[in-house]
Amino acid sequence: MDFSKEKSLNYLRAVAQLQFDELARLRAENDQLRGRLGEAAGVAEENAHLKELVAKQQHALFGKKTERQSRSTPKDKADRQPQTGHGPREQPELERVPVRHELPADQRVCPCCQGDLVELAGQVESSELVSVTESAYILEIHLQQKYRCACNGSIVTAPGPRRLVAGGRYSPSLVIEVAMAKYADHLPLERQAHIMKRDGLRVDSQTLWDQLDLLADYLQATYEAIIAEILTHPVIHADETRWQLMANGKTTENKRFQCWGLVAPELVAYRILDSRSAEAGKVVLGDYQGIVMADAYTVYQNLAAESGGFVVANCWAHVRRKFLDCKENFPTESLVAADFIKGMYAVEREATQDTRLALRQANTRPLVDQLMDWARATRPKVLPRSGIGEALGYLLNQEAGLRRFLGDARIPIDNNPCERALRGVVLGRKNHYGSRSRRGTEVAAILYTIMESAKLADVSPRAYLRAIVDLAMQDPRAVLTPASFKAGLAPAPA
Repeated sequence: MDFSKEKSLNYLRAVAQLQFDELARLRAENDQLRGRLGEAAGVAEENAHLKELVAKQQHALFGKKTERQSRSTPKDKADRQPQTGHGPREQPELERVPVRHELPADQRVCPCCQGDLVELAGQVESSELVSVTESAYILEIHLQQKYRCACNGSIVTAPGPRRLVAGGRYSPSLVIEVAMAKYADHLPLERQAHIMKRDGLRVDSQTLWDQLDLLADYLQATYEAIIAEILTHPVIHADETRWQLMANGKTTENKRFQCWGLVAPELVAYRILDSRSAEAGKVVLGDYQGIVMADAYTVYQNLAAESGGFVVANCWAHVRRKFLDCKENFPTESLVAADFIKGMYAVEREATQDTRLALRQANTRPLVDQLMDWARATRPKVLPRSGIGEALGYLLNQEAGLRRFLGDARIPIDNNPCERALRGVVLGRKNHYGSRSRRGTEVAAILYTIMESAKLADVSPRAYLRAIVDLAMQDPRAVLTPASFKAGLAPAPA
């Protein structure tokens, strides 16, 4: 090999130049690749942004209407709720009725050899079929046998069926079904009468109402006992909604009544009164001693100050709702407040009864302090009558009641249990428009109390109603609370 060229300066310069040129080419190619990579990243980021916009638009068009705000991070598959749909579901509460299917004798022939088919002992093919038995109204003819003694001194008649009133024509079980249809399923009496006529029973809505009036008398003692028990709890929920008293010839004009609701664990009671005044509030709360969770309605505050027997804790869900109502015009401010409140609810979800107070002191109190400081700094910058101004005013005006839950683990963060308990009343109001007499408002309050308390206690309203009536027909003073019914502790009649 000739190494003489390696000692030539010109040769070495030429080799170095070639290397420099190759290095420059590689650098240029690297810069070009980097540029392409940046463009690809930009496209990917733009695509992600477009996907987010499309998802928001789809949610606005097709998503469920809710106050819940979307989370910033998607849930893992393990955290997602099981998918619901039209597939088969377990039916643990349905009665199991076996129905056996057999081949007719003339079809028990083997299709292969024409021999006789015999049963395979214990071998069946099993499947499920959800069905319904047809309901029918019947006219029972009760024949009460008469007896006499040989002495002809007396004649004794066998006892007949129990009735809500002597000589009554409608059984308690039928009246209970009417009550269920109206106060649990919100079906007006006039509509029930039409359904009954279609099934052969001719009755008018006034007759059905008369039966409900009789039924309510048997429930009165339990109704009053539920109210009394609620008022013994250290913390209760309170709220109210309108109820209509319609003109029917006895009243000169329609009048708006108010349905007041009280809620304690597994109990709810209603009073339908002719106003939303402080006097009506006194009737509802009486001499209650404890804590009332409510919205910012001034009657609760005034009654608390007047009586000195209870204090008011205010609802954070109402505060959140005020800010979300003005989100469209004031998105920045409303979301700042909503994020603070979201953090408070996150603490509540993590807390247990034993850890709730400590977590509120450590984690929730700083959030409340920051929110109040932000509200005080922001309020002078906005118009007082604007949506955000009113939301900030609502928050700051209720500060004392809103802070009350921080120092007592028994106090809930919101009044949602009572708002949920009023849904049945609101649905009933929308379907049968209210009551036609003052007695109608009393009956509605009694029946709604029984129905909704049963639901809260997770017992069958129908079974609970039947048990109360059975007991009260033996002793009108007998009381059966949902807890006693659930535990099978019905008291013996006096």
